[in-house]
Amino acid sequence: MITQPIIPCIWFEGDVEAIAEWYVSRFPDSFVDYTTKLTDTPSGETTIVTVSLAGQFFQLLGAGPLKERNPSISYMVAFPTSEEVETLWNELVEGAEVLMPLDTYDFSERYGWLKDKYGVSWQIMHSGGMDIQTVTPCFLFVGDVFGRAEAAMNDWISIFPDSYVLEDHMIRYEATDGPELEGKLNYARFVLSGREFVAMDSAENHQFAFNEMQSLIAFCESQAEIDEYWAKLSAVPEAEQCGWLQDRYGVSWQIVPWEMEEMLTTGTKEQLARVTQAFLPMKKIDVAALRNVY
Repeated sequence: MITQPIIPCIWFEGDVEAIAEWYVSRFPDSFVDYTTKLTDTPSGETTIVTVSLAGQFFQLLGAGPLKERNPSISYMVAFPTSEEVETLWNELVEGAEVLMPLDTYDFSERYGWLKDKYGVSWQIMHSGGMDIQTVTPCFLFVGDVFGRAEAAMNDWISIFPDSYVLEDHMIRYEATDGPELEGKLNYARFVLSGREFVAMDSAENHQFAFNEMQSLIAFCESQAEIDEYWAKLSAVPEAEQCGWLQDRYGVSWQIVPWEMEEMLTTGTKEQLARVTQAFLPMKKIDVAALRNVY
């Protein structure tokens, strides 16, 4: 079962069970945890596969086509040796779009950025001896949200417990980078509910933005916690659906009670059907209503 209170969710339009197996076969210390199938959803049958990739839990959602996955959210994978970097790069590069070639850079002795054949972006790097998380979700603030990485980071830190900026892991652009960039976040590593994340600003003319294809799931212990996160995060009323919301920076979140996750994991086929039909019309999840039908 999931042991991390905030995890990424990636939306796929293909055979998500086969996709999950592909990732698990390529990342070290990885496994499929469990699979949930929901029927009679707007996409027909929706499949959710929970995996752990090198210690980071993900939920992979198979729910039909919607939008494209893009590098606004990528995943930094840090290894202590160049050999491990090379190995994972070679596992993922076939059919991938290389965004930055695997090479030596000022900031890392071995680093490369690619968008794999399923459209998911990975920054694979040598850790440089730093004691950091192996797999870390990374937010790239571009376009309309360029320059707001620090504000987003601070907002999220203020909302979730056990959250803070990691000491010596904040780098700002300097005057030599130009007036548009000066003072903004080149790189910051921070913690939300005990898990590490990265935020960066980029003034490059990237033709992408945050969207629902990659979201964060925040698991909650109570209705009060759901209500609190919802009130503090939700900024786009029309995006509120089935426990999903969009914050002021365009990042999509799912605010999910642990109790609902347990229902969907352990319930009978009939219980799953009742719970599914109960939560589909909801905006914010009502735990008591789910208990009533379960």
